[in-house]
Amino acid sequence: MNDNFWEQTGRIFDIQKYSIHDGPGIRTIAFLKGCPLRCQWCCNPESQEYAIQTMRLKDRKPKIVGQDVTVREVMEEVEKDRVYYRRSGGGLTLSGGECLMQPDFAAGLLRAAKETGINTAIESTGFAPFETIQKLLPYLDYYLMDIKHTDSAKHKQYTGQPNERILENAFRIASSSSVELIIRVPVVAPFNGTEAEIASIARFAKTLPGVRKIHLLPYHRLGQDKYEGLDRPYLMSGLEPPTRETMLKLLKAAEEASGLYCQIGG
Repeated sequence: MNDNFWEQTGRIFDIQKYSIHDGPGIRTIAFLKGCPLRCQWCCNPESQEYAIQTMRLKDRKPKIVGQDVTVREVMEEVEKDRVYYRRSGGGLTLSGGECLMQPDFAAGLLRAAKETGINTAIESTGFAPFETIQKLLPYLDYYLMDIKHTDSAKHKQYTGQPNERILENAFRIASSSSVELIIRVPVVAPFNGTEAEIASIARFAKTLPGVRKIHLLPYHRLGQDKYEGLDRPYLMSGLEPPTRETMLKLLKAAEEASGLYCQIGG
């Protein structure tokens, strides 16, 4: 990365403040455009295409989704809430989409945060060449990594991509970095919502050096209207979120299979 990384440009579709579910403390989340996966339950379908889009939500004005910004412009927004980061242990989280699709921009944002004393995290599938991930690791405190399934065929059926690269990268990140790796599992009933499937993911997490936490994230339908706004079908229509009772059973299965600290949400 050149020394003028502050002027590195990238494409985002939102900046969200005061988040408490995307890393420790109070955080600002920058949502980057572009993702190689097509998860059927994705709550941010506007993130998947790198192209700038128009989303037409019912009873609202058409919304342009996506804008090109510099690292400096994003950090000007991030800096406004520094007092909250300091008091809570929070900071900047990159989400998406998949920030690994814009590695130079993502690395620039993380470097800018680290050089100004702000904690950093990414939410990522890890679906990229490991050399791409390595660009981000020197500037990263937390890697919140989705492990959606251990069965590659089922993973491809529901996300459009196999999982071998993801599982390999999880091990390489855990083995070669001082970054704290936290495994996150989106719980989606027809995809991975059985105790056996969650236990399989938990056993895999146990093999990752240094991993101490697993977060189970219950499926929700908050992004369903966006599909209509983008003139796309929502393939999970009619699916109900898991009950509290179901989530507690899955939590127990994860704890027993891994011996790690497991929680619902995160």
